[in-house]
Amino acid sequence: MGCASSIHISDRVVYQSGKESEDSHSPQQTNTTQQGNPASALPLKPPSCKTTLTEVQFGPMKLFKDPLQVLLVFAKEDSQSNGFCWACEKANFRCSMARTPESALECFLEKHHDLVIIDHRHSRHFDAEALCRSIRAVNSSENTVIVAVVKRPDREEASVMPLINAGFNRRYVENANMMACYNELLQLEHGEVRAQFKLRAGNAIFTALEQSQEAIEITSEDQVIQYVNPAYESIMGYQRGELIGKEIIEVPKSEKNKPDLLETINSCIRKGKEWQGIYYAKKKNGDSIQQNVKITPVIGQGGKIRHYVSINWPLHDNNKSDKSTERVQAESQTDIQSSKHKDRRKGSLDVRSTTSRGSDGSSQRRHSSMARIHSMTIEAPITKVINIINAAQESSPMPVAEALDRVLEILRTTELYSPQFGTNDEDPHMNDLVGGLMTDGLRRLSGNEYILASKQPHHMPSHLTTPLTLNDIPPRIAQTMENEESWDFDIVNLEAATMKRPLTYLGMKIFSRFGVCEYLNCPEATLRSWLQVIEANYHSSNSYHNSSHAADVLHATAYFLSKERVKQSLDPIDEVAALIAATVHDVDHPGRTNSFLCNAGSELAILYNDTAVLESHHAALAFQITTRDDKCNIFKNIERNEYRTLRQAIIDMVLATEMTKHFEHVNKFVNSINKPLAALEENGGSSDEDSAKSILTTPENRILVKRMLIKCADISNPCRPQELCIEWAGRISEEYFAQTDEEKRQGLPVVMPVFDRNTCSIPKSQISFIDYFITDMFDAWDAFADLPNLMQHLDNNFKYWKGLDERKLHSLRPPPE
Repeated sequence: MGCASSIHISDRVVYQSGKESEDSHSPQQTNTTQQGNPASALPLKPPSCKTTLTEVQFGPMKLFKDPLQVLLVFAKEDSQSNGFCWACEKANFRCSMARTPESALECFLEKHHDLVIIDHRHSRHFDAEALCRSIRAVNSSENTVIVAVVKRPDREEASVMPLINAGFNRRYVENANMMACYNELLQLEHGEVRAQFKLRAGNAIFTALEQSQEAIEITSEDQVIQYVNPAYESIMGYQRGELIGKEIIEVPKSEKNKPDLLETINSCIRKGKEWQGIYYAKKKNGDSIQQNVKITPVIGQGGKIRHYVSINWPLHDNNKSDKSTERVQAESQTDIQSSKHKDRRKGSLDVRSTTSRGSDGSSQRRHSSMARIHSMTIEAPITKVINIINAAQESSPMPVAEALDRVLEILRTTELYSPQFGTNDEDPHMNDLVGGLMTDGLRRLSGNEYILASKQPHHMPSHLTTPLTLNDIPPRIAQTMENEESWDFDIVNLEAATMKRPLTYLGMKIFSRFGVCEYLNCPEATLRSWLQVIEANYHSSNSYHNSSHAADVLHATAYFLSKERVKQSLDPIDEVAALIAATVHDVDHPGRTNSFLCNAGSELAILYNDTAVLESHHAALAFQITTRDDKCNIFKNIERNEYRTLRQAIIDMVLATEMTKHFEHVNKFVNSINKPLAALEENGGSSDEDSAKSILTTPENRILVKRMLIKCADISNPCRPQELCIEWAGRISEEYFAQTDEEKRQGLPVVMPVFDRNTCSIPKSQISFIDYFITDMFDAWDAFADLPNLMQHLDNNFKYWKGLDERKLHSLRPPPE
């Protein structure tokens, strides 16, 4: 890059600029997987011909790489494993064989192979997808290509999505023919593996740019600045954020250059030619600096210029001393400014000056000004409370006044209902669950710019055909739904019967039972199309947050709506809103928590300002999907005001599923509804019925009932029959395990460290979840709606998890007798 003849890059790759490599990597003998354990790792015969370094050309870059390191993971020797062994020998690759997942992982941690081939044909030997996830959890696997060897399909071709979700790059349909194995390895080497080498080298080269002494600037073909290195910032006095995304012409130019110099440079580089010469650049402080500049066009696909790389270095030898002088001046200026800032802050925010009641009268002035602030015409109840406390302080002795000051501090927080808890070292599961579900993420401290790849176009399902009516549901599926009005209804059976499309079928039946089509004045065909397109936008690859979870929440919602006191409280429009909200409440869920999205800097987190990210997305997307196509617009025929009311209720219920407001919703429900109803029951009297009705039907309380209803439906798994409870516990745990794996792989903060698939105790996590979130909420909901069967299931399930935990078991179920 103008000063060094070669830059060495780790992981057996060398980037050369200008001269041949002097590194000589002597080929090593083929390695075993696990020393001292011949049963699980097999040494392979070294290749017969001498291994030599190979050269790969990427445009101006030359990469010299060692022979590929290949790890074969086959539980037993067979013709397929022998085929790949022979192919590795013929291709002069260094090959290791592992027989168990443990030895495979140990070998990978030692060698960091370029290519891993895992036998996915026999699940009885080991779980290939679990092994792949374990390898992907290792940071150094980012540039490793992992291949699954799968069985030849008997009839229908299987989806590759489970393999992709597990971390595989490619699948190989079993074929023991040696040339087929050899050809596969060659294609991998010249395709995916070579691309990974380039990515690996690219990371290292950008690291070199960051360390370079020269000022380096990269622009797009349209001369929009895309990158500047620290040396550029230091020399020119700009911060990176002030330049990135700006066009070159927007950056001030020095008047010392000849008038036609810029035109000369542009005409040269636009022809694809390199320009080098003397150029005066203008620093941020207005000074001009004379530089030797070299601008190189980067030619991309089809011979088109894609970028311009500019390397600048000042002409004077005393540049370094100039820069250090500037840095010292800048630092001293920063110190002066920060000390001024500290002085101002002390003057305005000193704790003692705002809380003590001194003799100088400052306390009196503060309280009178606070009273003025809180005596505005439009008063909220909390404002009235603060005014009363302010007035009481005026005539209170000092200890009382100081205590009331602390009360005011607490009251001024917006999170009045959220408990403030310290870390509990004895229960990390509780800490992690609360931290993971009730926060919007830790701020990222590294420069990791991971963006969740969820910006996919939301689609209409391609299989949409002429919608069937409720009567056309296949008998097998109809039979599965016969007891859907029972709390013990088995959603997992319906999931299997419908090929993972339970939401459409259960939705048709429940919406029909509640007369939703009649209320909305929409044809049954439109409703079915809507259910299909909503279900198509759930991710079937998620172990928990998929359309089966949505169907389960819809079922619970319908069950709660049938309870007498809920029916007394809600109007038909509330019932319709609740059923729709339950159906869409997790649509397009990526299988990651809000904290993960915020830490990853995902597009959704940026769009929604790190606040209720997923819930805002579910609600917004549901209405986008519904209203953009008349074929599935269930709201098309209702009156505008009714639509606005319905829309507001649906949005409010979906947003209520966000866990950061959990305690606020539960406490408001208890204080506004349960306690007044309990007081009525205690007092007795003939007017009870009318008084209860007035409590139940106020607009504010109807909102609280709907929020509580969908919250309980959303996390009702611990109140389901035991087998269903265990099934859902396994699914949510797997989703959290996958998130932890990805956080480690991407270098993101690990939101819930206890959810490590190798160490997590699922019983402990369930006990913590029930203790912290479920028990109080369902106690309140049971007191309102009368749900003794749910409370019995909850008690049984809690005892089940406690029993496993007392036996020190970490699994979903006890081992077989």
